[in-house]
Amino acid sequence: MLIKIAEVIGGSVRIAGKGKDVIWVVNKKETIQEILKICDKYPPLTSKKICQLEFLKTCLLKDSIDWYLSNRDLKYDNQPAILNSDPFGMEGNSFALPNYFKGWLSGFIEAEGCFSIRKNNNHSFSIGQNDDLYLLNAIKQFLGSSNTVRNSYRNFYHLEIYKKETLKILINHFHYYPLLGEKAESFKKFKNKLVECFA
Repeated sequence: MLIKIAEVIGGSVRIAGKGKDVIWVVNKKETIQEILKICDKYPPLTSKKICQLEFLKTCLLKDSIDWYLSNRDLKYDNQPAILNSDPFGMEGNSFALPNYFKGWLSGFIEAEGCFSIRKNNNHSFSIGQNDDLYLLNAIKQFLGSSNTVRNSYRNFYHLEIYKKETLKILINHFHYYPLLGEKAESFKKFKNKLVECFA
């Protein structure tokens, strides 16, 4: 996946962490500016990425190593305001998701989702995230799920879906917005098991 991104946008892909981590690295300022244009068109939705993006933009404007070193520990100061801002209007009668939410959701599931196949045929999909309850609620609403978003521990929120009707909606979603990385393989096995159960 990262090689595809690097081919389109630029940068390089490296192996780190004793061969266990694959990272995409961009060092050229011109390529970073192109990435910022993409982020302006499709803004990140997680609170931490929103903070990181704003910090990066400020760093480029300041163009100062000293400023960076003295402010890098403050980049998440605005995160509580984001978490309390009701980004999608979820507290009202209707909510407004960005027009790129469907594609974003597949990418988010690629990173954070989990497909579980169980011997008792109670197969499920689950997804979790630190801090961003608003995102889990948005995913729940988008999929039409009646399951509760659980606060498993500390600031971690978790949504697990078992209902066949909701899982069918998820399968249909991936038909139009497919997974592109390793998660596509686990989804394929998951889908095949569900088809057996639906038959």
